[in-house]
Amino acid sequence: MTIAEMLGQSGVMTLLGMGTVFGFLVILIIAVTVTGKIINALGLNKDAPSPAGKAGSAAPSGAGDAAVTAAISAAVNEYRKNN
Repeated sequence: MTIAEMLGQSGVMTLLGMGTVFGFLVILIIAVTVTGKIINALGLNKDAPSPAGKAGSAAPSGAGDAAVTAAISAAVNEYRKNN
């Protein structure tokens, strides 16, 4: 087998391997997209905001954020006062 034949064969193998990986990545992207759409359609996503008035929610989501911000601000002010 000559060097030219070996280079040609290695080029074909490289393209075949890269094509296989590219094809797998395309299939993976499609699978993740479809899975995300199914989860959103069934309402199983935990990142989506919960509807207002849903049982189990003690306070609106904005009230918790304001309380956390106030607590952090108070802690920073106390730290600055003492140091």
